[in-house]
Amino acid sequence: MRLILVGPPGAGKGTQAVHLAAHYKIPHISTGDIFRANLKNGTELGKQAQSFMDRGELVPDSVTNEMVRDRLGNTDVANGFLLDGFPRNTNQAQVLDQILAEKKMPLDAVLELKIDNAEIVKRLSGRRTCRGCGVSSHVEFEKPKVAGVCDKCQGELYQREDDKEEVVTRRLVIYTEQTAPIVEFYKSIGLLKIISALGDVSEITKKAISALG
Repeated sequence: MRLILVGPPGAGKGTQAVHLAAHYKIPHISTGDIFRANLKNGTELGKQAQSFMDRGELVPDSVTNEMVRDRLGNTDVANGFLLDGFPRNTNQAQVLDQILAEKKMPLDAVLELKIDNAEIVKRLSGRRTCRGCGVSSHVEFEKPKVAGVCDKCQGELYQREDDKEEVVTRRLVIYTEQTAPIVEFYKSIGLLKIISALGDVSEITKKAISALG
């Protein structure tokens, strides 16, 4: 199975990626992991990325694309892969298409996790993170036994900056502008599968496997 997972922030891509990768016995490849590996290992691509980050600039598509090309050259992708966080725009989608054509590894499907913006804002803005152990809870869905106190270590629960409602709303606007067009790109070439991202984790995983066949 060669698969791309797409969906807005808060749709549960990271969680589903882990379960689907385990089900299909394929590596879960996230752009975050690729970046961290290149930076940690001091690769040439990592140094290029670092130079942009040090200037407070976004790492350009050309560098990200090459990191993905390099990662897809590893032997563990022989039986498939799950890409999470890439491509983020149609330019990256077209480059990925070229990379996979060169490697004779055509995509099987692009799975979109569909969810309303209002539900995402509720999910993310209600999340609270422990300053001590980093465990997350939720003011509505996973309430701690004592308000503002972590069940696990009794540390202080706080709202991360990127979980604030205005920040979440801005992230969704950016997603709609930059990433959502790739959904149309993959729909136009018949690779898109859509499932609802509502429900518990195992239920969503079952829906994904059913949709992928």
